[in-house]
Amino acid sequence: MHPTCLIRTLLVALALLFTTSSAFAQDVEALVNALPEGGYSDREKVIFDLAATGDERVAGLLDALGEGDLYVREEDGRVVAGKRAGRDYALTDALTGEELGTAPSSALEKIRVNNRLRRAVRSAIGQLTLMSPSPPVRLRAARSLLRNADPDSLELLGTALAAETDPQVKKMMETARAAIIIKTDAGIEEKAAAIDLLAARGDREALAMLTGAHSSAAPELQPVIERGIAGIERKLAMWDGLQNVWYGLSLGSVLLLAAIGLAITFGVMGVINMAHGEIVMLGAYTTFAVQQVIRTSFPGLFDYSLAIALPLAFLVTALVGIAIERGIIRWLYGRPLETLLATWGLSLFLQQTVRTIFGPNNREVGNPSWMSGAFDLAGLSITWNRLWIIVFALVVFAVLLAVLNRTPLGLQMRAVTQNRRMASSMGIRTPWVDAMTFGLGSGIAGMAGVALSQIDNVSPNLGQSYIIDSFMVVVFGGVGNLWGTLVGALTLGVANKFLEPYAGAVLAKIFILVFIILFIQRRPRGLFALKGRAVDA
Repeated sequence: MHPTCLIRTLLVALALLFTTSSAFAQDVEALVNALPEGGYSDREKVIFDLAATGDERVAGLLDALGEGDLYVREEDGRVVAGKRAGRDYALTDALTGEELGTAPSSALEKIRVNNRLRRAVRSAIGQLTLMSPSPPVRLRAARSLLRNADPDSLELLGTALAAETDPQVKKMMETARAAIIIKTDAGIEEKAAAIDLLAARGDREALAMLTGAHSSAAPELQPVIERGIAGIERKLAMWDGLQNVWYGLSLGSVLLLAAIGLAITFGVMGVINMAHGEIVMLGAYTTFAVQQVIRTSFPGLFDYSLAIALPLAFLVTALVGIAIERGIIRWLYGRPLETLLATWGLSLFLQQTVRTIFGPNNREVGNPSWMSGAFDLAGLSITWNRLWIIVFALVVFAVLLAVLNRTPLGLQMRAVTQNRRMASSMGIRTPWVDAMTFGLGSGIAGMAGVALSQIDNVSPNLGQSYIIDSFMVVVFGGVGNLWGTLVGALTLGVANKFLEPYAGAVLAKIFILVFIILFIQRRPRGLFALKGRAVDA
């Protein structure tokens, strides 16, 4: 082709494209201007005509219409979006979002919608985004159509399904199509296939769809729906059981964190420390104090607040623990009743001190971004904060095992525990070991408070919620045995979560307590009893 002819052809094509685009824009604007005219039925037709244009700007306009934020400006008849700004409305162009200043309510006439039109808007937005070049946008559109299951969307959904290449989006579209088909007058075989597809989805949304379709279904389809419902219920029962296991492991990790420090002070040293819960509370308040400083002075470091709070909480509570051991506990070794009463009085003192400094109300401790939200794993819903607490509890457990088995302090602790006089005669400073042991247990309790601040209210009563459960875990697992503490915490956590749906939270705890009492009658030294222990006070 001659270059001149080629240039001429290109110019003609560009002119045609420009003319087509201009006509297309005019068609969209004409439909927008037609929105206020006629009744609700006319408005519904315009909504779907707008969606059929495929113009991305229409999504925002329809969203404003569904929210009741679309108006006609009386001075020029222009369709605008309006948001209240004081006594007036801030106006923007309904299509482009261009700012148009403000206007009083008397200068605007609202384009009214009813529930039917709102459903039409949701369906139209779903249709509009169904052909988007972005897979996440198409996936959201398919989910919207699945929730609404509007039969008017079936044809467009079929077109989009035929062109879809992304497997995840295609699966969602097929499910949405099945949900729509069971609402139409399709044939028996097609409806049965749609029912099987929804049953294979196996979630609560599919169960609700099949349950809703059962009463109005043809007699020959009702057995198919009933089989699908039964299959989903079996699948959900299995996932509910696994979800309870997850909740139980989550609760068990919390109990492990609260009890692992007690396993040292009570299990290793034989000291009944009723102020252990208040040591946990001090760790939580240390986290609160750190976050307050970060919020006011270094807001960019908020995501690192827990990393900063952990060593500080360990240091603060370890020093408090050493002070308690040197000031009170050292005079009461071998006198468990006096130790119990003294530490109980100390717990009241610590609670009142915290009330005086921080006040009696709950304090807000925020979640860093990496501990916020949740995600789905197969049929399980897992929150990030609980997952990280489980990981943290296991890391603390592993580090404590290494300290007790691989360090000089751990060796001396075990020597003093087994035979105090022999350890002293070998040159071990038993008072120093006692203080360091109590400080270690208290420091771990403080770190537990940091973790608990992410899932529980930080208040002066925080520790009281865990002290009884912590003693139960230590006694059930075996006094002085860290592996017993781990197994006991996870076992009691899972058992508690399996009992709660049937007995309620309070009765579940009572049943657990009765079980432990009966168990201790048969095995007084717990699941994992220490052998050869001879603590000589």
